[in-house]
Amino acid sequence: MKNLYTLLLFVFSVCITNSQALYETIESKKLDGSRELKIQLPRNYDSDSKRSYPLVIVLDGDYLFEPVAGNIDYQAYWEDIPDCIVVGVKQGNTREDDFYYDDDNFLPIAEGANFYEFLASELIPYIENNYSASNYRIIAGHDLGANFMNYYLFKDRPIFRAFIALSPDLAPKMADRLKERLALIEQESFYYMATADADIRFLRNSIIECDTKLKLVENEKLQYKFDDFKDANHYSLVGRGIPKALNEIFTLYKPINGKEYNEKIIPFEGSPFEYLTKKYEDIEYFYGFKKKLIENDIRAIASASNKKNDLESLENLAKLVKKEYPNSMLSAYYMGMFHEKEGNYKRALLRYKAGLLLEPSQYIDKEIMLDKMYDAQDALKN
Repeated sequence: MKNLYTLLLFVFSVCITNSQALYETIESKKLDGSRELKIQLPRNYDSDSKRSYPLVIVLDGDYLFEPVAGNIDYQAYWEDIPDCIVVGVKQGNTREDDFYYDDDNFLPIAEGANFYEFLASELIPYIENNYSASNYRIIAGHDLGANFMNYYLFKDRPIFRAFIALSPDLAPKMADRLKERLALIEQESFYYMATADADIRFLRNSIIECDTKLKLVENEKLQYKFDDFKDANHYSLVGRGIPKALNEIFTLYKPINGKEYNEKIIPFEGSPFEYLTKKYEDIEYFYGFKKKLIENDIRAIASASNKKNDLESLENLAKLVKKEYPNSMLSAYYMGMFHEKEGNYKRALLRYKAGLLLEPSQYIDKEIMLDKMYDAQDALKN
């Protein structure tokens, strides 16, 4: 298992070399000193672009940054999750002070309170002033860090929208406080917690007890997910929990798959195009940024439009594709498909011919365009 964990860390490290990794030092008045940061920017990050990216803060960045950043880079490459800005805070020599809380009320005091304020009032503004970070923020922690991040939930409007707690070393009363607070959350939020069968025993017992309480929370604004991994320990569960958490956090963002197509799009009372519009509007509302229309979703909506014989939906889709991808074969392909569907094979043929001069996409190339041309020509002859 240790070898597997080492392999996972190696793979994630390779992923990070393909993205933009930076190492910076931030001066802090709250900490009366400086703190080292690890920062991963998306592969195609452009500081001049108006696009913004979700911000992921990683506590214990000395060792937790690489698995988090590697997972994000890998899943974002396949468009399963959005590109994110990942910031790891190095705490190798300060973690016990950073995560310190009072022995009486179990809330951050002294160095712990300073670190709490540093993260909220110095680190996040620093990243937002220097990089294109959106207001959708995620925080990830392990052990002591996974407990400490919970204190950010106790504000009236938490600065984080998603929490990844990996084998948290929960403070006394934390489970009850979490249950009470999560029930009152007023913005769409996500909370993930994980343990394992070979986790440290006293941690595992408290986590299982906490999960029992959190499962009772009734709040439509909260999405809660818990994992109890088999054949994993306090350290190896990290490699399994991170991708599971990211998968759950960005469920809405994911490309349309067969299950969504069959269970949601086909039974949808409106048109397939209306479903697509709503899906992308919901993504913008929930995550705070616009998702670029992807080819996978175009194909799914086109298929549903044809299946339902919805010509208007197909036309609207073709116009949207032309707007989003004016220089791609996609625009010609789907506009030609629309004209074919309405029976205007002459206009369809013209679209396909024009498409030969445009740039191929992931699924549409010259060979496919030529096949569509020949089909349109045969239809005209008949």
